[in-house]
Amino acid sequence: MHLAYPAVLSALLFCTGLYGVLARRNAILVLMSVELMLNAVNLNLVAFDVWLSKTAQDTLHSGQALTLFTIAIAAAEIGIGLAIVLAVHRNRGTADIDKLRDTAEHVDDDDSDGDSETARSEPAEKAEATA
Repeated sequence: MHLAYPAVLSALLFCTGLYGVLARRNAILVLMSVELMLNAVNLNLVAFDVWLSKTAQDTLHSGQALTLFTIAIAAAEIGIGLAIVLAVHRNRGTADIDKLRDTAEHVDDDDSDGDSETARSEPAEKAEATA
């Protein structure tokens, strides 16, 4: 088999994953797109390992070993990513990435006695005191 076939398939998978990361708004779909991109990299690693092992005298199978490390890292990433998404969904009620961009807590402007000004300047004073 030629090296071009898995390379083209890997490029298509990677571009599909990249489109999914850039275009999707749901955090779980973004994580799935990142997994698709990692699988494209794994396909490239194994394809080049097989291609290089045909031409080289010694076969170290370093591409396959790197693929195993990538699979382990992807499993950890998806576990931590899903835990974060579930925690955010419990707190905010949505997994929409556009709605999650502003994660700071808002100060109510309903105070009429001027305490809102001191509440806004207090975090800045704490930041200056810790710096």
